[in-house]
Amino acid sequence: MAQKLATTCPQPATTCRQPATTRLRLPAAALTCSVALSLVTAATAGAAEPPIVLQDPDGDDNGPGTYKYPTDPVYLPRSFDLRKVEVTDRGDDVEFKVTIGANIEDPWDSKTWDGNGFSLQFVQVYLDFDHVNGKGFTDPLPGLGSVKFAADEAWDKVVVLSPQGRTRLSSEIRAKAAKFKDAIVVPKVTRAAGKTLTALVKKADLKVGDSGGAPMARWGFQAVVQSNEGYPDKADLLTRRVNENAGQHRFGGGDDGECDPHVLDILAGKAKGDKTEVAEQHRTLAWKCDTKVARLPMVYPAAP
Repeated sequence: MAQKLATTCPQPATTCRQPATTRLRLPAAALTCSVALSLVTAATAGAAEPPIVLQDPDGDDNGPGTYKYPTDPVYLPRSFDLRKVEVTDRGDDVEFKVTIGANIEDPWDSKTWDGNGFSLQFVQVYLDFDHVNGKGFTDPLPGLGSVKFAADEAWDKVVVLSPQGRTRLSSEIRAKAAKFKDAIVVPKVTRAAGKTLTALVKKADLKVGDSGGAPMARWGFQAVVQSNEGYPDKADLLTRRVNENAGQHRFGGGDDGECDPHVLDILAGKAKGDKTEVAEQHRTLAWKCDTKVARLPMVYPAAP
């Protein structure tokens, strides 16, 4: 943050100027004021907001509270447990970091299929730039099942952190998510290290008209944790479904039809990591066939 400088001036700034043909001795106070104002202007123009950090409590990687992991041992405990999201201005780029509760591994050797160094997780970070009712999308990307955003929390852009390489991602987006194609941001770089996924995106790709660009605390954020599926259902965008019973590569505790949200963990409440946010997640992702659709809430860090 730029250091606050005094901006009081003993005289209007225009009196600090002089005609080119006249040589005047300016008062020291006027010179000090002029320099101070210039420094404030330059610092403000180049200042970036501090990183936006959103927390999530541990142990809530069970969607509405009932979901179970697949039975195959590659699905390690806490490997879909969202813990933290960090969004940082990096000049021409914006960095997104998503941390989970277990080391991120690559059991299916993603490099052999042009992947990004991990195999299991698929995180979608939804962004609302203006909090305007009815502006943006209320449906999430295909494959998240029966779940929606509220009209006053509709999203403008979504950053996808996927194990799949750019070629496969782009092909799937064209085939299954054409109506969202201008709103889906495929990162320049996606990588995994330890428990953290990192994506670097062009700031220009986060623009929608005059909105977006540099990250701001007044934006809305939602990070949805899903599982990468290399052989997805014909309508799903590389996501793994939640069934009634868990199987080798299927999550359980949901529904075999189209009633449930295929969502394992999200940000909830004020995203401070408080234990009360577990119950809030379970409440917002609650579903019931034919009567109740689960909801994906936005988190607005600047909100009181």
